[in-house]
Parts: sequence; structure tokens; C-alpha cells
Amino acid sequence: MRIDLASAPFHLDAAARDWVAGTLARLSPDQKLRQLFNLRINSPDPAFMAMVRDFGPGGITWHPGPAAEAEKAGIATLKAAAATPLLVAADLEGSRMSLPFGLELPNPVALAAVDDVAATEAIARLMAREARAVGINWTFTPVLDINAAFRSAIVATRGFGADPERILRHAMATLRGFQAEGVAATAKHWPGEGYDDRDQHLVTTINPLSMPEWEATFGRLYRAAIAEGVLSVMSAHIALPAFVRDRPGISGPEPFRPASISPFLTRDLLRGRLGFGGLIVSDATPMAGLGSWSRRAEHLPELLTAGCDVILFSDDPEADLGHLRAAIADGRLDRARVDEALTRQLALKARLGLHLPGADRPAAPFAPTEADRALVDRVTRAAPTLVKDVRQTLPLSPARHRRVLVMTTGIVFPFRPDPLPFALPDMLAAEGFEVTLHGPATGDVTPDRFDLVLYLFGDETLLTRGRIFLDWLKLTGHFGAAMKRSWHDIPSVMVSFGFPYLLYDAPRMPTAINAWCTTESMQRAVADLLLGRGTWNRNSPVDPFAGAPDSRY
Repeated sequence: MRIDLASAPFHLDAAARDWVAGTLARLSPDQKLRQLFNLRINSPDPAFMAMVRDFGPGGITWHPGPAAEAEKAGIATLKAAAATPLLVAADLEGSRMSLPFGLELPNPVALAAVDDVAATEAIARLMAREARAVGINWTFTPVLDINAAFRSAIVATRGFGADPERILRHAMATLRGFQAEGVAATAKHWPGEGYDDRDQHLVTTINPLSMPEWEATFGRLYRAAIAEGVLSVMSAHIALPAFVRDRPGISGPEPFRPASISPFLTRDLLRGRLGFGGLIVSDATPMAGLGSWSRRAEHLPELLTAGCDVILFSDDPEADLGHLRAAIADGRLDRARVDEALTRQLALKARLGLHLPGADRPAAPFAPTEADRALVDRVTRAAPTLVKDVRQTLPLSPARHRRVLVMTTGIVFPFRPDPLPFALPDMLAAEGFEVTLHGPATGDVTPDRFDLVLYLFGDETLLTRGRIFLDWLKLTGHFGAAMKRSWHDIPSVMVSFGFPYLLYDAPRMPTAINAWCTTESMQRAVADLLLGRGTWNRNSPVDPFAGAPDSRY
């Protein structure tokens, strides 16, 4: 297949095209197979780093730790040893997926709640500048998923809500912001998630839309991203049966094949009908949405023959390399397809200027300005959304609500084994409230003991968690207490710093707030608003009532 590297989205000049061709020609057949992989780095462990260096992948995905200089040094070490310039990717999604040594930034759903497109683009630029300062040049964002199924644990806070028009505005602003700062953006999760409430980390999910419905929603979003010049698309472990099932010879489970290994969805629909000429990266290959479909020896070569140009992640790179070698030997994978995939990968590197002399020199540390900090603070404070306050409990005051009982299961984060504590209780204590954290020794929750019950939840979108819900048993610690509701006698407020649909499990909660992300800066914004210092947002990017008619009252 001939690839026009002078055209969209790469727009390479003659010198860059010559570099792509020359680099491809000098790589050995074995190096080419190794270059197809993007390996995950969780820490700068010397032995693990040596394994990655010796394997020789075309890229890595970095899950950074808290020490910026150590992270920067680790990336630089791998870049120096790479056979070609290294693509260094990250999921730059804001909130707990921000760089831990950088600014505390809102996540996509919080940005959608504020609905200031210029601010969304400016924050994407800040993320990109932070990323480039430590050597990251590729982000697996923006998310184009539509949070149509409210139970979807995987979409809720990673996307820009449930309204395709709002998603379009903010996803395109995010794309522009990243790529203007020299970080390649990725539209995901192709062909579109959010109508299935399951998680593709655990199961192949299904996009159930008809093709006219798909064209009006996801088709429109992906066409817009392509027109905007997005450099990569992530082909996910999601099926789109409507595009596949009516083709000649199709029967059985084939319409439910994941897009990542479906030539119909990746080559015919994305490349053919939509005309995308950029790089296609698979979603993470250890995910059960792929592994439940077939054996790894089968689907790794299929990722490439279906149209993916990069294989994302491997728990055993040498074994996976063996699978590709075997597929070359028996004809399931041909060398021409390997060269095509590498051509696009090298083209992306050239588009980012990674082939130029000095491109891998250490970047200057990122130093946010006062204006940058003011922007982030303004957007964060504008995000918390008052869903309802049917008994006019707000604002809170030590005079009326001095004795506060906090009930919480903590901040749940997928990369930590135990929940993190909230800072909000200490913020309220500093304002003169007497704060008690609920525990086994709390005893009866009665109005002679407490003036307010404050429920705090910190469940952002999580990986490999099939459902997010208000778990009354876990919250209270006893099945009898799980059935009691004290809000008829004690003013009660529920704040969700994440999953925005908890009213489905507590529809008669009198006061409900969605604060979207769990950062300490967002908790501080909520504390101020609870005390009447500021104006609540009332602009929700999702249906916070989760379709339950009684939850409005």
C-alpha cells in the first residue's frame, strides 16, 4: 500500500520523507518487528529499564512517578539507546492521570462541565508543555467516547460527557492544544465506546448503533478529528456489528470481533470510508477485551493485518516477538505489511521533528506562570456542579452544622492498592467544624450527636472495575446500618468527586453535588462553595439523575 507522507496528517517535506525511507531501509527484519511494539514503563527500575532498552521497541508508554528529574533521566536513557527516535506516550487525561509532579488539572468531564472551549485548549497546552519537559511526545487523548450508558464505569470521567456536540467542541480543542505544542494526539476509543456499560479491560464491548446512528454520532466525531489533523487513532477492543454483519460470508461471532483485530472496522471503515491516513495504535493488548477473543499467538499478528501500526504493551516482549516471527514464517503476516506499519510510525516521528539534529536534547524544566496557575484555579473553581438542594441545606456554617459526620470510602485510584484519604474533612475542621470520620466505633447516627452528615465519594473512572455504585454496606460497615437513612432527621449532603451517577443509588438524597475529579484543588473549591464562597455551576455534561425520575426530588 502506497502511503502519501506529503499529505494529511503528516505533511512531510522531501527531507523528512527521505529520512523515513532511509531509516526503514537500514533496519534489519528483526529490528522492524521489535519496532512495532510500544512497551509500558511503570518505574525506572534498572533491570526493567535494561530489558526495554535491549528489546528495542519503537516507543514506550510512561506511567510517571513523583520525581520529575528521575523520570526525565529514565526517558533520556532509553532514548539514547533506541534504534530510532523513541515515541514516548502517556494518558494525559487530567486529575489523577496528570503528571504527579505537575499542576493539578481538571479531567475531561470537569472541563465539559465548565464548557469553556478556550480554557480546555489552554489546559491541553499546559499538559503538553509539562509532558514535553520530561520527554513525552505522544498522548493517548482526546477521548471521543459518548457516556450514553450511565453505568459505564470506564467512560464516565475520562470523556467529555453524554452530548456529542459538547464532546465535539472540547475534544477538538484538546486535540488542537496538544498538537500545537508538539505532542501528537490520539482519538480514542475507535469505533466508539459508551453505549455498552461494560469495560473493555474485562470484556469485548459492543457499540450497538446502526450505521446511520453511528455516522451521526461517532462518525461525526472521528471525521472532525481527522479534518482537524489528528495524528493517531487508537483502535480498541470494541465491536461495531452494524458495519460487519451484512457482508458476504459473515456468520457466527464475526460481527462481534474487536475493532483492533477487525480489518472491516480498522482498514475498511477508518482508513477507507473515513480516509484516515495517520498512525493507528491498538489499545492495550493485555486487556481481556482482546484476550477473551483468541490466543495471543493468533491475535498479535491479526492486529497488524487488520491495520494497527503499533502493538500497545506486552507482558512478555520476547514471547510476543516469537509470535510475530511465527506469523511471518507461515504467511499469516507479510513483510510488506510490517514495512507499511513502520512507515507510518516513522512518519509520526518525523512529523514531531524527532529526526532532526538535537531533537533529543533535554528539555528545559516546565515552569508554569502565574497566569497559568490562575487559569487552572479559575477552571477548577468553576467545575463543581450543584445537582440539587431540595431542603436548602447550603451554604453550610459552623453555627448551624457544627458537628459533621463524614461518611466515605475514600479516593479509589486504580494504580494504588488502598483508597487515599480526602483532604476536605481537614479543610472543614480548619473552618471551625467539629468533624468525625465514620468508623466501627461511631455508634448511632442521631440528631442529638450530629448536625450534618457529609457523604464523600472519590470513584473516578477506573480500569478493570466493572461497576461503580454507592455501596451502602461498604460505606456503613453493617447490613443493618446499610438500610438506614438519616437524612429525614439530619441535614445530609453527598459530594461525588468522580462518578456522577450516584443518585441512582440514593435518589432521595436531599443535596447532591458532582465535583468530577478528586484532586486536592477540586476539594478546596468544593469546601469554599459549601461555605457560600462562590457560585455553584449548574451546567452538567451528563444526566446526573441517571434517568431515575424520583432522583430529582
